[in-house]
Amino acid sequence: MRILLAIDDSKFSEAAVEAVIEQARPHGIEVRILHVVEPPPLLVGRELGGYEPALQDALEFQKQHAEALVAKTAELLRVRGLKATAALEVGDPKSKILDAAEEWHANLIVLGSHGRKGLNRFLMGGVSEAVARHACCSVEIVRICPANAKN
Repeated sequence: MRILLAIDDSKFSEAAVEAVIEQARPHGIEVRILHVVEPPPLLVGRELGGYEPALQDALEFQKQHAEALVAKTAELLRVRGLKATAALEVGDPKSKILDAAEEWHANLIVLGSHGRKGLNRFLMGGVSEAVARHACCSVEIVRICPANAKN
């Protein structure tokens, strides 16, 4: 079984990682950890030059941070007995997650949900919702309930 674990640097992704660890059976499970770095809007579809070096530097910093995050997560899964690899993409998270799942022939995509509502959800978009709607395989969305919520 192949699990694509899509993460960002949030408590929601930490919950998704824990869900994979708790549910996965080591024999025959492959996990690919994917982090997608979104480029700053001013860099999308443009040639780099002139006033944009600061934006390029910011993107490089994000990529370095993301590489460390996926490497750390892969090592955590390996210590738990799972076969894990790390991947980093730059672009739109929804598209990159869906493309990676299809290209890698994932059986399951696991990702956390930020639980945005209202205007914030409309403006930011729901990555987990888009992935669930358009994925070529099953999708598990891991949610964190508020501390005062009942089971």
